[in-house]
Amino acid sequence: MPLFSFFRTRALGLGVGVALMLAGCQKALVPTARLASQTDIPVNTQVAPDPALEEVITPYRTRVDKTMNEVIGQAPAALEKGEWESPLGNFVADLSRTQTMAVYGKPIDLGGMTNGGLRNPLDKGPITVGDVFEMMPFENEMMVLTLSGATVKEMFAFAGRTKILSLANASYTLRNGQVENITIGGQPLDLAKTYTLAISDYLANGGDNMGFLKNALKTEKTGLLARDAIMNEIKQRTAKGLPVVSEKDGRVKVL
Repeated sequence: MPLFSFFRTRALGLGVGVALMLAGCQKALVPTARLASQTDIPVNTQVAPDPALEEVITPYRTRVDKTMNEVIGQAPAALEKGEWESPLGNFVADLSRTQTMAVYGKPIDLGGMTNGGLRNPLDKGPITVGDVFEMMPFENEMMVLTLSGATVKEMFAFAGRTKILSLANASYTLRNGQVENITIGGQPLDLAKTYTLAISDYLANGGDNMGFLKNALKTEKTGLLARDAIMNEIKQRTAKGLPVVSEKDGRVKVL
């Protein structure tokens, strides 16, 4: 059957542009498909489950629920987000550095995480796999960036100005909106040196307005997902009989 006769007999309502595409034409396409009528269907408790679909879905739902409900740690107090530094921000920034360092095999100077990358707090009590997925729902990979001293200074200025970036193995003072007394690993920032930073690929690529990170002198992938880094940290603490705790420790002083 000729191609256009096929479309006419099937009454699919596709425009000529789509038909030409299927025929191998490289011309620009202008979609002309239209819905015959409204198809809005409210989904609520009044919509009865389809027994046949439920039979197919149930085994998968059971497996997912079992995985997501697995308890991997305990938090004696909630870990919340906050400005400049916070229990949750410090916790994830610190483990971003240490867990990435474990797979990288070399020291890393800094770790970082923004508030936007942490969607939920960790509540007091049992921590499940599902809690970690809700906190970090993204498939972001941890990267190691080599930055000039000037770019690192710009990063600290960004942290002080926006209040959203938590940094590990570092401290600074914010006075009248200006960042000063920057230390990394207990030593003053040296603009003549280069520094390594463990951070997610989203932020490394300029996410959350961190475009200056695209000036990295070197960018290295690690194969470690940010979410897996978090779960590794929690499981390792639990294996040692340790709770999941974190607090503001004064790494940022606001005067």
